[in-house]
Amino acid sequence: MDTTDALAALEADAVAATGLDDFGDPSYREGLTALVDSLGEAQLTELGHAALAQQIGTALRNRLRIVDWHRTRPAVGEASVGAPLFVVGLPRTGTTLLSGLLAADPRRRALYRWEATDPVPPPEAATLTTDPRIATAEAASGLLDALNPGFKTIHHEPADGPTECVTLLAQHFTSLLWETLANLPTYGRWLLAADQHAAYAHHRMVLQVLQSRAPGRWSLKSPHHGLALDALLAQYPDARVVVTHRDPVPVIGSLCSLVRSLSGTFSAADHTAYIRTHWLDVAAAIVERTAATRSRHPTVAFLDVEYDRLVADPIGVVREIAAFDGMDLTAGVEARMRAFLAAHAADRFGRHEYSLADFALHPDEVRERLTGA
Repeated sequence: MDTTDALAALEADAVAATGLDDFGDPSYREGLTALVDSLGEAQLTELGHAALAQQIGTALRNRLRIVDWHRTRPAVGEASVGAPLFVVGLPRTGTTLLSGLLAADPRRRALYRWEATDPVPPPEAATLTTDPRIATAEAASGLLDALNPGFKTIHHEPADGPTECVTLLAQHFTSLLWETLANLPTYGRWLLAADQHAAYAHHRMVLQVLQSRAPGRWSLKSPHHGLALDALLAQYPDARVVVTHRDPVPVIGSLCSLVRSLSGTFSAADHTAYIRTHWLDVAAAIVERTAATRSRHPTVAFLDVEYDRLVADPIGVVREIAAFDGMDLTAGVEARMRAFLAAHAADRFGRHEYSLADFALHPDEVRERLTGA
């Protein structure tokens, strides 16, 4: 089946499943085309083909439902997404820890994993942490645990915990999510060169839908944002941005290990050489583009956070972020954050072992590429 036929079949399946046919801005097809063109390069197993097809189908169905909900309820699109806080920085620099701590503050509105994967109908505030879709999302996690039991040692997100924005951007097929699931050189080249403004317009649309019945001040995170901060700021000009930093040597070792483990769930091929090259390129692009955007937007509020300090004094760092964001860290909120830390020890699923040597990388090479990380 050629690409045109494959796209038509995927879209027809989504239309049949939802009874909807308006996908919104058609530019999503650029990324979907690049993704479908790249699937053969991933050397997927039979399970891998089924998993990627399911992920693509879910993204298309969610896109249809988001566009429909937004279009048929004009008040949703008229609501502002006021002064969101974004945590950006390279992967493996504490963004997950930080987003979990911020989500412990009930005054903030996190993006929960279950709603990111099944956003329509949008959640109700009263059932944001008890919605029955949480159990469905948790069951999906259980399937990954069964297929790749070691992965949660590297990265784990509970269904009712905060997640990254890559799932929302994946509905526009402009997302690093796809590259963590499979090794996709054609798609990877396309993504690094893509204009992401339309993807972030869709991102804002999803937030408007999700906040329509469960409002709040958004606190969001994803290393992907570092690739497209100009596009992000075009949608959220009043955003506040926290940038995490860490020694790039463990960052790249851990990141490459994560990608090899997760993509290895769906392919028996050895993609080490590609992972080594591509993800160093992605990390360099995140660092360089973040710095360039900061220089172009001197009036945007940025705050730098060092990983070592975050690990040593997480409450102190969050207190600094709260002040940066115009909020106080109350005793009650601090207690909730300490409870989160107690329940989410970094090694609760085991210790993640990794090495640059596994990917034929040298510390000097990494530091040279990622100066400023």
